[in-house]
Amino acid sequence: MTLASSPLAVAVASFVMAAGITTIIVPRVRALGLHFGLTDQPDPRKQHSTPMVRLGGVAMVIGFALALAVTWGLGGFGLLAPERDQLIWTTLAGSLCFFVIGLADDLFALSPWPRLAGQVAVAVVVWSQGVRIGAIDFPWLIDGGTPLVLPDLLSLAATVIWLVGITNAINWLDGLDGLAAGVAGIAAVGLVSVSFSLHQVAAGFLAAALAGSCLGFLRHNFNPARIFMGDGGSYFLGFTLAAISIVGPAKGITTVSLLLPLLILSLPLADMSAVIMGRLREGRSPFYPDRRHLHHRLLRAGFSHRRTVLLIYVFTQWLAALAMVVANVELRFLWLGLATAILVGTVVVLRRRQQEERAELRRSSGCGPDDGERQTCVSPNCSHGNTPAQRG
Repeated sequence: MTLASSPLAVAVASFVMAAGITTIIVPRVRALGLHFGLTDQPDPRKQHSTPMVRLGGVAMVIGFALALAVTWGLGGFGLLAPERDQLIWTTLAGSLCFFVIGLADDLFALSPWPRLAGQVAVAVVVWSQGVRIGAIDFPWLIDGGTPLVLPDLLSLAATVIWLVGITNAINWLDGLDGLAAGVAGIAAVGLVSVSFSLHQVAAGFLAAALAGSCLGFLRHNFNPARIFMGDGGSYFLGFTLAAISIVGPAKGITTVSLLLPLLILSLPLADMSAVIMGRLREGRSPFYPDRRHLHHRLLRAGFSHRRTVLLIYVFTQWLAALAMVVANVELRFLWLGLATAILVGTVVVLRRRQQEERAELRRSSGCGPDDGERQTCVSPNCSHGNTPAQRG
């Protein structure tokens, strides 16, 4: 069996190569960053306390691009129609351009508006090359399944909003070690499955290579991280995820094709929307930096860094499993059942551990058991606010 004869073999090969290449390159990128002093300095809004290299996106892009190039060289894209092949390279070119915009911000601290203008410009060029939302199929509204063809202006606006919106949702998610890479990797794996179920193998190849890049980078980025992906990495991930969802269909975008990435990425998209609305309500710029993101809220609720990331992971994988049900993936209800069990089990275990740690903290501070009654504490610093003097 040749590589070109099996779409699944192509996807697996792309995943493995991207993961391996990225894992190998990350330490070298980190060493170069340290050598040239290209680091992210700590500040009160950030979680790290020491300077960190934030060029990890370089390794992710190299891993992704080389994996696709090697797969193409081995004939893996031979099973695609020429126009599908072209869309893969257009997506790759667009992801590189978005990465360069983010990298420029990492190196020169650009203001938000030039970055946004650059993203819109690249999205317009990508649209002109065929990566576009050009027609939408509403099978339950339109007889015969005839797609609704969008006028060019509406198609352009929809495509730009889609690409730029998802890109920035992933960028804003990148606030904790391993968070953006893990969520993007889970989303990419989900898109591999649903792409193949919808016979969109071109999108599946891209998603597999992206998932591999995320896994390879996560090896060095999970808490405690040794390197950050930077805006270059998060822009690359966000654009590629957004583009994958619209490069697959041969005749037009179906409502399912658009719903699936929205469903899988609903957590970062909802977080971004809530943050923007909160800032606008206070009369601030949508780009005003603050600590109102979901991961910040979970940290303030008492979850540790790792547990916050883990909670968002398990919720994302549950959303990906739900997307598989919508897409009628084989064994979809089995995957949803497993994802639900993982989600519920994780929440129960984390809650129990938090309760145990609080009980241990109370014991170490001289507090009695937390049974809902008035506490008997012997420590003047008791967190219950019920000191011996107060007990009278």
